Amino acid sequence: MEFLEVIRKRKTTNGPFLDQPVSKEHQHLLMEAASRAPSHFNSQPWRFVLVENKAIIHRIAELGGSSMERLIAEGRFFERYRPYFRFSEKEMEERRDGILIDQLPGPLRPFTRQIMSPGALGLLRTLGVPRVLGEDNRKLVAGSPLLLAALLDKQEYRPGELSGFYSVLGLGMAIENVWLTTVELGMGIQFVSTPMEIPEAWEEVKRVLEVPDDLELMAVYRLGYVPPERPRPRIDWKSDHRKRLSQFVFRDTCRTPEPDH
Repeated sequence: MEFLEVIRKRKTTNGPFLDQPVSKEHQHLLMEAASRAPSHFNSQPWRFVLVENKAIIHRIAELGGSSMERLIAEGRFFERYRPYFRFSEKEMEERRDGILIDQLPGPLRPFTRQIMSPGALGLLRTLGVPRVLGEDNRKLVAGSPLLLAALLDKQEYRPGELSGFYSVLGLGMAIENVWLTTVELGMGIQFVSTPMEIPEAWEEVKRVLEVPDDLELMAVYRLGYVPPERPRPRIDWKSDHRKRLSQFVFRDTCRTPEPDH
């Protein structure tokens, strides 16, 4: 693909992957892409774990599912992410950020705005939404042929110091290289984020991955080949919009927005 086409086609895969192992060749290409990212003084502070072991994947899947269920049931998910929910094409077109909640199971559609509000915990529990979302999350992770854990070397990653910032910046660029390369390889990728939001779950992920004291686990992703027709989850959203130039770019100083054309 042309490079800009790859950037424009980059997406997060919310649905299932093909039941097909990721080839060793493609795994190593992803890692080569990561290694080509810039880093402070070429320090390359990133470390990665490629996980194909089914028992490990299933354990992390359980942690992902139970974390999602707990975050929804306790209201923490909506409290934290409510500012990013959009409920109409008009709102999405105006804001051009966040996620458009455009797919819900039939019985939930009349309550779209209510379910995504902070005061809807009782309704959510009654409808069994936390359990449904938790189980859907567990299945997605469990059905992934490959997990990728991203870590930082603590010799470079020192939070509160510039080296800490540089390390996170470098890891972010390495992950973006991986993400873009999945487009070229016909693969998809998704952040397994919910265990990070429950401290004890994240500690268990570290234990399962046998993370040593000199490394810091930063993130886990699920990867695989995407099917030609991509079924959408029961509860899903779209996030195709991007801000206009005038909404995020300035000219010369922060006082002058860049015109859109």
